[in-house]
Amino acid sequence: MSPGAARTEIIGGMTEPPRRLDARALRDLVLDPGSWQSWDSPIAAREVPADYARDLADAAEKTRQDESIITGESRLRGRRVAVVAGEFGFLAGSIGVAAAERLIAAVERATEEGLPLLAAPVSGGTRMQEGTVAFLQMIGITAAIARHKQAGLPYLVYLRNPTFGGVLASWGSLGHVTIAEPGASIGFLGPRVFQALYDEPFPEGVQTAENMAEHGLIDAVVAHEELAEVADRALRVLAARQTWHLDVASAERPRPEDDADPDGDGRTAWEVVTASRREDRPGVRRLLRTAATDVVGLSGTGAGEKDPGLLLALARFGGAPCVVLGQDRRGQSPAAPLGPAALREARRGMHLAEELRLPLVTLIDTPGAALSREAEEGGLAGEIARCLQDLVMLGAPTLAVLLGQGTGGGALALVPADRVLAAANGWLGPLPPEGASAIVHRDLDHAGEMAQAQGVRATDLRRAGIVGRVVAERPDAADEPTEFCLRLGRVLGEELAGLLGRDDTERLRTRLHRYRHLGR
Repeated sequence: MSPGAARTEIIGGMTEPPRRLDARALRDLVLDPGSWQSWDSPIAAREVPADYARDLADAAEKTRQDESIITGESRLRGRRVAVVAGEFGFLAGSIGVAAAERLIAAVERATEEGLPLLAAPVSGGTRMQEGTVAFLQMIGITAAIARHKQAGLPYLVYLRNPTFGGVLASWGSLGHVTIAEPGASIGFLGPRVFQALYDEPFPEGVQTAENMAEHGLIDAVVAHEELAEVADRALRVLAARQTWHLDVASAERPRPEDDADPDGDGRTAWEVVTASRREDRPGVRRLLRTAATDVVGLSGTGAGEKDPGLLLALARFGGAPCVVLGQDRRGQSPAAPLGPAALREARRGMHLAEELRLPLVTLIDTPGAALSREAEEGGLAGEIARCLQDLVMLGAPTLAVLLGQGTGGGALALVPADRVLAAANGWLGPLPPEGASAIVHRDLDHAGEMAQAQGVRATDLRRAGIVGRVVAERPDAADEPTEFCLRLGRVLGEELAGLLGRDDTERLRTRLHRYRHLGR
């Protein structure tokens, strides 16, 4: 796939539920033809009340299935994967003891065999006919998923229409990547139950896939026909730990001219700051579009927050897989600066990299974090501290890039990496130079002088041992956006390959030693 090839997009404006596909139809649409192998064992006979027995028999006749879950293995674009899927036609996809046992056994087998796991829940929730014992099955299901993820294996979730109750509150909400059908009804408490309990309808438009995506609860809304492509693209990144060296071997290498002259200061510090503020300067979106492959955009914290100032994605540079945390210059403004939610979203990306043992790339490009009552009450300072803690202690390889402006705590939160790179007109400082001037000189007139004195330029940071490599701009990334992004992409590919090839323990020890002795 060429740089900037297809990527996940959220589908907007769709309110009508899609044509409902049963588990078999969805399986046949998404997976490689003729590759399905069922893992399902026959459901053992058991004594149940007569009414429930009739319900089970009717459901089996209606769906030609013996339970509400099917499991097995297949191929997705040639890759072996494990699959667990719900069948709504079987008692509304509800989960009882037998369905839970089938599901748990499949997850455990996927873990034992080292397979990525694809889940397609659809359910009204717990099977009421089996009561509390069925309700508590969600614990065992969650434990099995947790062990699968602890093994560093990908878990992808496709929420279908409808997904409610304990299913959403367990295996439906634990994906590394979570997407949903357009128009799907998704929520915790079913609208019929809400109506019965409170004698009023549930607010319209809340329990929809589109609303969940808008609020950062899921990553995207994806049509059935696009599902195979999105899942394959995600797995090309998430499952690349064993094969990355093969892909990197054929990648384009950086050229000598990609690096800036280490002695070529060229511009003053104020000229660098001014260049970094150009509105037409390429940011993280342009970089991914131009120089990355297999890009899958993720969205939000997964806990109901989403900040347009941060872009979270899976991608590959030069064949090397990574999780990308990019401060999006397009999503930040004086009216909407980088807030605490952006840092919580960043911490989601750090956790994802840790869990899947993938490199993390942070792209720093911010005029500064929010200075407001909302930011204070939202815990901005605490989120900066937690980002620093998580990032400096992360077991995964880390690579930070000063892509443009690097102002204050919002930039600091994404800095402490194994390697720090900078664009030639990237910079890093404790405040905007105007703020530093206001503190020292009680005016804004000495901003350029303060920038020079504080050593904020990439070349100054390199001499101080903060930045390890400076990527050339000729003379400004805004004047050559495509060429600059391709140049940076080549360098990122090489740097990621170098980090992936290092011993984890030695790499973390070196990182901690570096920041312990920085400036001494």
